[in-house]
Amino acid sequence: MTEQSTHTAGAGSGPAGPGAAARRQRRPGLVLAIVLICQTMFILDTNVVNIALPDIQRDLGFSAAGLSWVLNAYMLAFGGLLLLGGRVGDIAGQRRALIAGVVVFTAASLAGGLATSPGMLLAARAGQGIGAAVAAPTVLALITVGFPDPARRARALGAYAAVSGSGAAIGLIAGGVLTDWISWRWVLFINVPIGVVLLVLAPLFITETDRQPGRFDLAGSLTSTLGMTALVYGFIRAAEQGFGDMITLGALGLAVVLLALFVAVESRARQPIVPLRLFADRGRAGGYVVLLFVLAAGNGMFFFLTQFLQRARDYSPLQAGFAFVPLALVILVSSGVAARLLPRWGARTLIAAGAAAISLALLWMTRLTPQADYVTALLGPMMIAGLGMGAVLVGATTAVSSGIRAGDAGAASGLLNAVQQIGGALGLAILVTVFGAATRASGGPDRQVLTDGVTAAFTVAAVFTAGAILLALIMKNRPAPAAGPAPTAPTAPAAPAAGSAAEELTR
Repeated sequence: MTEQSTHTAGAGSGPAGPGAAARRQRRPGLVLAIVLICQTMFILDTNVVNIALPDIQRDLGFSAAGLSWVLNAYMLAFGGLLLLGGRVGDIAGQRRALIAGVVVFTAASLAGGLATSPGMLLAARAGQGIGAAVAAPTVLALITVGFPDPARRARALGAYAAVSGSGAAIGLIAGGVLTDWISWRWVLFINVPIGVVLLVLAPLFITETDRQPGRFDLAGSLTSTLGMTALVYGFIRAAEQGFGDMITLGALGLAVVLLALFVAVESRARQPIVPLRLFADRGRAGGYVVLLFVLAAGNGMFFFLTQFLQRARDYSPLQAGFAFVPLALVILVSSGVAARLLPRWGARTLIAAGAAAISLALLWMTRLTPQADYVTALLGPMMIAGLGMGAVLVGATTAVSSGIRAGDAGAASGLLNAVQQIGGALGLAILVTVFGAATRASGGPDRQVLTDGVTAAFTVAAVFTAGAILLALIMKNRPAPAAGPAPTAPTAPAAPAAGSAAEELTR
């Protein structure tokens, strides 16, 4: 099934505007490599501290509840400010935004590695999130604008999806290696040399994009960030105090008010951080919600599997990290395969098949016992989940990136990344609440209590991915991002040429 786009030429259809041709990237393969390194660094830092959490707790004296904020401080700052960050790239220029974000991220990583108290580390993690929020939206924007040829853009988007999907698993592996071999502080220090290299290469090889006139929507950014923070805080507090707690209810009520206010602000703003017209297309709107559900389930899966391996099965950080190697490899391979299947299957079919695979894997893992063997009880479902993640991420990225207007490229990219981070933070908060309720109701040895909580969380995570399947069934089917120079004529998406993401990096 082939869908035609009626949008004007834009990020999804090549550069627009009189200066676009002159500003086309001179070395697109090298530019792709640079921006994908950025994306890897930002996505990796969502989970790289996961395996280091026990060491961080011992060194800095975190409480059990406070420890979850080492993850959420980053994800909430990242996800909440990504919407504003996407507009920064549109107005100030994508290269300028990339460099500014990497500077902040690198400095915050150094500060986090040097932290001597919980407050210092949480502030540094929030600083990392702010830097990532400014720079990350430029990644997809530079890809969509810098690759006007639909076949090469499809391969570039496949590489982007592979990095996004495998970043969490790679972060767990890197966290295990660095924590076991050196110190937990190096899960943060490692970003410093990478950031310095990016700051040298970006000005040399990335051409600045056309700047769009406009203003920053500070009211929208404030209400969205505070609303999501209140929502996540409410669920995390409910995990300890229950939903009858007045502070929990107050936080959830405040979240509803702030998020409703956010929608009202965006509907009236002259330059909204989230143009509501992005949701007018059913396929794109469905793609965003699919990402929210799948990342909510996936982030919870990574978090609870690391807890299970280290606390129930007595894995060292290094062993736990390498336990995720097969999952990371499968995501990388499945993303490439999904990119090739996209022209024939379409985005909707890829999403439905991928979400079904993840659901099957999560339901399989609900049968875990404290004595579960890695090879017989975990390896199989982890690989099935990896197959599903690659397919879903390619399909959903295609659904949300097709037919975007040039002036909305950064905003749409920011929203895509925001949905991933907010989905991860919100999903973890909900699943931690489920985990807490299940452990309180469980009896027996500590390992059995832990396992009961983990399997209960996986059951609810499977409900999230089942929701993604239902959404896929009502979405429009998109074979590939649309392309075409004509500003008004509809253009049919072209199939990706034979080749791989690896080939794209060498061109």
